[in-house]
Amino acid sequence: MSNDRNLEVKREVPGEYGAPILGAVLDRLDRFYGKNFFEKRRDEYGSTVFRVNMPPGPPFFPDSKVIALLDQKSFPVLFDLTKVSKKDVFTGTYVPSTGFTGGYRVLPYLGQEEPKHAQLKSYCMDILSSNHDRWIPELRAAAAAGYAEWDAERNKPKKSGGLLGGIVSGLFPDDPLELNPVLGKIALRFLTKTVLDKDATEGNALTETGIKLWTAPQIAPVLNAGLPAVIQEPLLHTAPIPFIIVAPEYQKIVRFFKANGERAVSLAVPHGIDPDEALHNLIFFICFNTFGGLTILWPALFKHVSDFNEFDLQAELREEVRRAVGGGGLDAAALGGMPLLQSTVYEVLRIEPPVQSQYGRAKVDFVLETHVEAFKIKAGEMLYGYQPLVTRDPVVFEEPEKFKPRRFMGEEGQRLLEHVFWSNGPETGSPSVDNKQCPGKNFVVLVTRILFADFFLHYDSFKLGDVSISGTSSVYPCTELKKRA
Repeated sequence: MSNDRNLEVKREVPGEYGAPILGAVLDRLDRFYGKNFFEKRRDEYGSTVFRVNMPPGPPFFPDSKVIALLDQKSFPVLFDLTKVSKKDVFTGTYVPSTGFTGGYRVLPYLGQEEPKHAQLKSYCMDILSSNHDRWIPELRAAAAAGYAEWDAERNKPKKSGGLLGGIVSGLFPDDPLELNPVLGKIALRFLTKTVLDKDATEGNALTETGIKLWTAPQIAPVLNAGLPAVIQEPLLHTAPIPFIIVAPEYQKIVRFFKANGERAVSLAVPHGIDPDEALHNLIFFICFNTFGGLTILWPALFKHVSDFNEFDLQAELREEVRRAVGGGGLDAAALGGMPLLQSTVYEVLRIEPPVQSQYGRAKVDFVLETHVEAFKIKAGEMLYGYQPLVTRDPVVFEEPEKFKPRRFMGEEGQRLLEHVFWSNGPETGSPSVDNKQCPGKNFVVLVTRILFADFFLHYDSFKLGDVSISGTSSVYPCTELKKRA
């Protein structure tokens, strides 16, 4: 890291926004369909801070102009609430209709300076703390049901046997076991059973597909769904998708939460929150933030561990988990004896953060420093941080492009945690009503460690094939799953 010193401002923030409308459209096309969008500009300007347009932009969305922050020295200003406002920047330079959230501006869109922010964040934190004793048993029960699905699929008869069987197998090969649909069910079953006392997967009361139908339009303007530009641009990036299209699906979610959420909603009363507003915030907290995040993080964890081949990582994780659990149970004490597993989770959060982008609007004029230079930022300018480059900053991380599961072990590894920002704040920070760090920060890390530890109590090893894209989802085929001997 650079020394803490006051750098002299020697030039303006480099970069340009181009001609009105056209410049924003060209940047949007390059962002979605080009390669190395940020790296090209970083190298061209010789700076990790520069001006650029971010999607969606004109003609039908608000101002697309941002100042990109791509290094570990500049990026943390996005958490400094004396300098930036986080009001209405959750999805970037535009805000989806509140129709998607029952007519309310839910917690992620509120600035820390707004009075309701403290009320709603305290409520979310109460939901987490009030269910603390249920996290481990409910997650393990949900995982057990998921394992049963994997095992049933794994034990299905193969399409083979004799000449006819060989022909059939050649024409219709066995479909590989898919990892993520079951992980999605585990997450949904676990969250709803714990918080709402009702398993949403029973009778398909709620499904991952249904939840995505509601969430996708909210982020569609900044989402690359992998479609050709001639389809994706007019369909997703030209104008906001109206809520009415997904209203029936959202009402289905609302009915489920109303029928089963009395205990959870009642926790909002001491905070002075209207029950209806609490209900819609609860839906967003569970379905958008937590479920959405886990269904990105969990498959990524399995994939990185599967692909790693510098040493037998799975064998070491398996041995560490079983040694720590011993003859007892999988509890907080046992998890404390799994430093490799914990480091592995942190490394996935570093190299593949579930949320790639962070925004903040400057509240005051100030000087922004990178490792090597400084720039003047004016009040009102939108700042944008791209985490996958920030958390691969070579000034901070040795071999930053490599997945190194032991990176966060030991005293030095623990110090590096202050440079992991997936939760809208440093990993060494603590969520509070006075900041915008994710209230579920510690919860997400904990339940991910629980799931992976529990997995190695039931299985010896696994292997994933190549990840493919199907619509807006990634497909993780599991080509090998070895049951515990």
